[in-house]
Amino acid sequence: MVLNMDSSRTRITKAVIPAAGLGTRFLPATKATPKEMLPVVDKPAIQYVVEEAVSAGLSDVLMITGRNKRPLEDHFDRNHELEEALRKKGDEGRLAKVAESNDLANIHYVRQGDPRGLGHAVLCAAEHVGDQPFAVLLGDDLIDPRDPLLARMVRARADHGGSVIALMEVDPEQVHLYGCAAVETTADSDVVRVTDLVEKPAPADAPSNYAVIGRYVLDPAVFDVLRTTEPGRGNEIQLTDALQRLATDEELQSPVYGVVFKGRRYDTGDRGDYLRAIVRLACEREDLGADLRAWLRKYVAEEMAD
Repeated sequence: MVLNMDSSRTRITKAVIPAAGLGTRFLPATKATPKEMLPVVDKPAIQYVVEEAVSAGLSDVLMITGRNKRPLEDHFDRNHELEEALRKKGDEGRLAKVAESNDLANIHYVRQGDPRGLGHAVLCAAEHVGDQPFAVLLGDDLIDPRDPLLARMVRARADHGGSVIALMEVDPEQVHLYGCAAVETTADSDVVRVTDLVEKPAPADAPSNYAVIGRYVLDPAVFDVLRTTEPGRGNEIQLTDALQRLATDEELQSPVYGVVFKGRRYDTGDRGDYLRAIVRLACEREDLGADLRAWLRKYVAEEMAD
């Protein structure tokens, strides 16, 4: 296999955030509000994701949206009336928070149309991305900013080329909830070469307990593969299926690597984990943590007493 080192060293500036899902697990809250706009403490989940992309050096963000997603655009746009009202009140603190999302990145939007799976959502970004490597960030996974996973993946792409996915060890009984990777080691202790991928396997059929989580740094070769990828699980075009072809077809000369992540991750796509994420993040806030931790200790003590 010949590695195109010029391609691997291309600076990555573009991030794609699929945001066309209906959020059915959070109904009725998401009947009129996009799930990406649900608050995690006092910021919508989608803002954490954009901030993560920006902190990794990605200044160009494309959101793949659908119907009823206009609040996403409004959130990252200026609200002159609100800003002026806060300015007249002298509320500089809240004014700064409101204005924070306005200039985070150069944000673009494209509609997915028919919801045909994550692979199709990524393919919708082809014209915007062109022939450059790019990142994909799923909004259901929040990565703690103290554990810069995406930045590490960008470096791994520069070192190894190809595409890079994020992997996390999970309980073997949970692998059926994820894409699962077969891997072999590399010279980097936290980087593996992916030799196969299976979408949501039964525990007995899983090649490992390395689960694919929602961060990807992709070679543009993935677009050609997605264009010929047939619908798979759920009758949707699966990104995992396209990556499996890249990982196993040596003729494509576009290998797949994985960064094994051991940091803090919050799954906001599950109601229970969403609530736990809010509690964890709020407990660590200087302005909220002390009072909330004290209340939690009292609440748990009272529950145990009963």
